[in-house]
Amino acid sequence: MVEAWYMDESQEDQRAPHRLQPNRAVSLEQLRLLGVTYRKLDADNYETDPCLKEIRKAENYSWMDIITIHKDKLPNYEEKIKTFYEEHLHLDDEIRYILDGSGYFDVRDKDDKWIRISMEKGDMITLPAGIYHRFTLDENNYVKAMRLFVGEPVWTPYNRPADDLPARKQYMKFLTGEAQ
Repeated sequence: MVEAWYMDESQEDQRAPHRLQPNRAVSLEQLRLLGVTYRKLDADNYETDPCLKEIRKAENYSWMDIITIHKDKLPNYEEKIKTFYEEHLHLDDEIRYILDGSGYFDVRDKDDKWIRISMEKGDMITLPAGIYHRFTLDENNYVKAMRLFVGEPVWTPYNRPADDLPARKQYMKFLTGEAQ
């Protein structure tokens, strides 16, 4: 089961857990209220998993690829790690399914505080368009993930501040209960 918590303010190694002391856990329901959805799937059988097939059909995830983030596998590794950890948003939902390894997605709550979501093998997360977030490996320095998209992939991150973008405005309406 996924675990999430409020982060401390430390600027130490981004790959460390960065839990507040005492720990302030964040529930799946709290994540859902931010528009973040979570599923647990069978990563050992992702190629034939009927649950994944059904999710892709229901959500219209027509495009996918697999990325391995490790210094020996990813070209421009150091540059990519820095880019992934820059606070940003996307105009479309971000869907990631961890096939092996582990890492962290950090998202902002309604009060602009960081929540760290620990992701490991079998975890699928959907971050809504317009949410400020970032990604980093954990101390294992390895993750293999499936990236899913509705239609052709759009990789463009919009670094904060990006509050004027329609996706951000729509997300803020969602948070305040004004979304249609």
